[in-house]
Amino acid sequence: MTEDDRRIRDKFQQKTWNEIKINDSWAIFKVMSEFVEGYERLSRIGPCVTIFGSARTKQEHPNYILAEEIAYKLTQHGFGIITGGGPGIMEAGNKGAHRGKGISVGLNIELPFEQHFNPYIDRDKNMEFDYFFVRKVMFVKYSQGFVVMPGGFGTMDELFEAITLIQTKKIGRFPIVLVGTKFWSGLLDWIKNTLLEEHNIAPEDLNLFRVVDTSDEAVEHFVKFYEKYTLSPNF
Repeated sequence: MTEDDRRIRDKFQQKTWNEIKINDSWAIFKVMSEFVEGYERLSRIGPCVTIFGSARTKQEHPNYILAEEIAYKLTQHGFGIITGGGPGIMEAGNKGAHRGKGISVGLNIELPFEQHFNPYIDRDKNMEFDYFFVRKVMFVKYSQGFVVMPGGFGTMDELFEAITLIQTKKIGRFPIVLVGTKFWSGLLDWIKNTLLEEHNIAPEDLNLFRVVDTSDEAVEHFVKFYEKYTLSPNF
């Protein structure tokens, strides 16, 4: 490589690096705008429970039917429902809320596959995000608890972030219900037999969530948890 080639290369790399820094700086304002819009719109929704689960679950699947039933029954106890706004379990949650005439919120995100908003979200509560981390803040900040149905990597991400935040006392404790003993048993065995055995978690950390199999069990856990409180937004 000649000296002229090196100068051209260095000039190009410096220009590219400068453009990256400028784009990063402007991205801060996009992030801020998503936080501001989320806070303003969600601060008025009242007490809600978020339902997580696979976007790939079909309408005829027992988990879809169960998620819809849980959402419906939660609305009969004064809770609205928040989901990721897409198909599958998310759609089931919003459908149950819609059927129960409760608040139905969708926090959507644009993805290269699967994700499109479902028709059961309240028209004024259908939001779209570009950033996963902003969206996850909204789930935690404006939920009175999580119902976690069988799902994939995204579901696991949202579950463990909530458990971590509660474990480290970064947020107040709220109910986390895992639905489906058969689905969750392998993961729970690993948590107990590996994480706990290796002293990577404390025994009391196992109390941060509850495993159930029916809609009545799921709803009862929320009702009992909040019997001693007046329902109010989680902020």
